[in-house]
Amino acid sequence: VQLVESGGGSVQAGGSLRLSCSLSGSTLSFYIMGWYRQAPGKQRELVALITNGGGSPNYADSVKGRFTISRDNAKNTMYLQMNSLKPEDTAVYYCNARHWTTLRSYWGQGTQVTVSS
Repeated sequence: VQLVESGGGSVQAGGSLRLSCSLSGSTLSFYIMGWYRQAPGKQRELVALITNGGGSPNYADSVKGRFTISRDNAKNTMYLQMNSLKPEDTAVYYCNARHWTTLRSYWGQGTQVTVSS
């Protein structure tokens, strides 16, 4: 299984970005998908999670109302729409896939998001 993130970049505060995570080597519908981020000097943290069972997504309190996670199983792709970006959103964003039965987990290589004030 391989995960490839794209869509990162540099924006000013208040701007928007959309991250994509493409999964290959398997089928997206088998996986619970998540976005994580890691800022310099900080631990990696969960940003948003979306199951493969149709339940409501989960979000970190810091991004609720600003970020939206979604998935397109037909395209084997997950997305993170990020609006009203803040400088504190600056981090490397990682895509994660966790198989819903084996719980085996896979990570992408990360994509940098930089928000300037």
